[in-house]
Amino acid sequence: MSASNLPMVIPSKKAWNHGRIIGQKRPLLPKHVWAIRVRLELAGATRDLALFDLAVDSKLRGCDLVRLKVADVYAAGTVKERASILQSKTSTPVRFEITDGTCKSLADWISSPFMSCYEFLWPGRFHDRPHISTRQYELR
Repeated sequence: MSASNLPMVIPSKKAWNHGRIIGQKRPLLPKHVWAIRVRLELAGATRDLALFDLAVDSKLRGCDLVRLKVADVYAAGTVKERASILQSKTSTPVRFEITDGTCKSLADWISSPFMSCYEFLWPGRFHDRPHISTRQYELR
């Protein structure tokens, strides 16, 4: 039987990425970063603001960002000016500076009543998971 005699197969559903831009995305412009920060501040989203600020400052991968512990960025009652972490993918140490705005948002997040006894900086919602997953990080 030749290919021209076969019936045409029409998918019942569109592909999940039909019409979407796939692949590497363009980096955020500074005006976009500031717009996101202002909206998070106005919404009073302390956790989301601290997570966004630290992600921008550290430039870490999502898997390394969600595994950060409070002790990595907080010592002696204040947020550290510099932090160091070992990347999970390359096993190389990465040092990054924490800016003043990020220090303030991290201090607000760590001092919130929700963070009273957690070891991880971004605790998970379920007791069997110590920190949020990378999927939850991406959805934020």
